[in-house]
Amino acid sequence: MSEVVVENVHKSFGALEVLKGVSLTVGRGEVFALIGRSGSGKSTLLRCMNGLEKINSGKIEIAGHPLGGDAKSLRNLRTDVGIVFQSYNLFPHLSVGENIMLAPRIVKGVARGEALQITQEVLQLVGLSEKFDSYPDQLSGGQQQRVAIARSLAMRPKVMLFDEVTSALDPELTEEVLLVMEQLARDGMTMILVTHEMAFARRVATNTIFMHQGRIWEAGPSRDLFANPQTPELRQFVKADVK
Repeated sequence: MSEVVVENVHKSFGALEVLKGVSLTVGRGEVFALIGRSGSGKSTLLRCMNGLEKINSGKIEIAGHPLGGDAKSLRNLRTDVGIVFQSYNLFPHLSVGENIMLAPRIVKGVARGEALQITQEVLQLVGLSEKFDSYPDQLSGGQQQRVAIARSLAMRPKVMLFDEVTSALDPELTEEVLLVMEQLARDGMTMILVTHEMAFARRVATNTIFMHQGRIWEAGPSRDLFANPQTPELRQFVKADVK
């Protein structure tokens, strides 16, 4: 069953066309990595999937919610679709536990006792059970990003979107965040991630999409795509990543 359907999506910012007829389908439990150079349209596509950017034409349906409806429809979509960004966006005046409990209580009307239980579960999942009472400025960057992931998971999403969540982290902190994402993949979470971590995409993503000039240039099973690029653009991209 498909959790994400994108059909012929176009998106422009003024005269600049960023997405030029993008289509893809993600099945339940699949992990798709979006790779490509800066400006290729990866992050814009991800933001369109969560309604943060309005498409000019085409169709997006995610977790059973068609995009393009009213504000209530958009709110319903965001209860089923979590998104994590490069910046953590944690409230500095709230503890870790309070940061995570906020959305379930306000958006879903979850009682405090249930929200507390959910928070403890997701903190355990990301390996931060002992940080419930800590504040964001007492955490490392990697820990803050793991809290951001836990905050999204507390909404019990059907689909998780990750937008270059490790790009601002040091290598050691990057690894701890990637381990959490890898565990989510093993647990069957449907995920779409924009990433520069090629080894992670090759190892964890079921499929990888290489975007170039606003289009899907190549796509396929991750191991096949990295092992045997079909276009000069992807060959050069993969070659440039080899250290």
